[in-house]
Amino acid sequence: MCTEITKDIIHMPDVRLVMNAGSSSLKFAVYTSGADVPVMNGKVTGIGRAPEFSATNAQPDALGALTPETPHDEVVQRVLGWLTAHPEFGHITAVGHRVVHGGREFSKPVLVTGEILDALTTLEPLAPSHQPHNLAAIRAVRGWKASLPQVACFDTGFHASQPKLHSMFGLPRALTDQGIIRYGFHGLSYEYIARVLPRHLGPLADGRVVVAHLGNGASMCAMSARRSVATTMGFSALDGLVMGRRCGSMDPGVLLYLQQGMGLTIEQVEKLLYKESGLLGVSGVSNAMQVLQESSAPEAGEAIDLFCLRAAQELSRMLPCIGGLDALVFTAGIGENSARVRKGICAHLEWLGAHIAPEANATGENSIHSAESAVQIHVIPTNEEAVIAGHMRDLVG
Repeated sequence: MCTEITKDIIHMPDVRLVMNAGSSSLKFAVYTSGADVPVMNGKVTGIGRAPEFSATNAQPDALGALTPETPHDEVVQRVLGWLTAHPEFGHITAVGHRVVHGGREFSKPVLVTGEILDALTTLEPLAPSHQPHNLAAIRAVRGWKASLPQVACFDTGFHASQPKLHSMFGLPRALTDQGIIRYGFHGLSYEYIARVLPRHLGPLADGRVVVAHLGNGASMCAMSARRSVATTMGFSALDGLVMGRRCGSMDPGVLLYLQQGMGLTIEQVEKLLYKESGLLGVSGVSNAMQVLQESSAPEAGEAIDLFCLRAAQELSRMLPCIGGLDALVFTAGIGENSARVRKGICAHLEWLGAHIAPEANATGENSIHSAESAVQIHVIPTNEEAVIAGHMRDLVG
């Protein structure tokens, strides 16, 4: 019996575990060596509120009782323990993580060391809703098995190719030199889309393309030759489009008024900007696009209309950076699933010659532009986990 067990353990396949830890969720996927498709994936949502676990061929209670008090690091530990108890998924030899902010120092994926973890911790004020949870997952894995190689992949990295002029604010140069610049985010998603563009656009993939990553967090990236040239998010993940709970671009004078005129504390302003604005704040109903689309409240419809208008405005703002538009790509949760939002955004872009084919859009086809459209319009699912798995193969071997 022992011999058979040992034999089974020896022949367990080596696998890479990908983790994407957010403020209220943990997504994970297991990849065998060299594979681009995971052998299993799962997630824990509602962390801190009403946690729910789901995974490939798993029972909902497989992690044991999860309560609103179950901290992020314990959720990570339970997922690791559950995976270890299921040898059919393989033997974990490395873990890769999405890390939102790499600052100026980290523009490419890195093997995590104690020094690098300390450096990434200093960037937490630049992404307070994301970075602490990304790093908490790394620390939880180190606590579980310190010798396990871990790879950090940065959402800011893809945008390192932006020309300097496109990354600057109109601030004193001394502040620019200290790193107060436009970094951009959702880079792992954009990197995946850039990789697969030739399959969908052919030679046009290397032309003037805007990718719209629309989800609870939303941004756009203007590409030329499949490299980032400009993006809507800036120094933080607050900038650009209206999002689920974030307001997007705003007159900075509003922030001064909130503090000086209304007496709000910095903590109150931070909560307002990160948690209480965007679709949720405008609608007073929900931050979830699907809920808003199903709502009869006029404020819900107004929030959707604002989301679409601002997206079209932000796209138009980036066009001088790439000299026009050959193709528009929708991706991420809202971009892939909301025909109403795609139609609403493109209605503001008809002056560009961008025309949607209503039936193709409604049925969720890959190509949704009409025959007379001067701009190709596509819907392409993103896959950040596959990008992380690929970088792990490069760094870990």
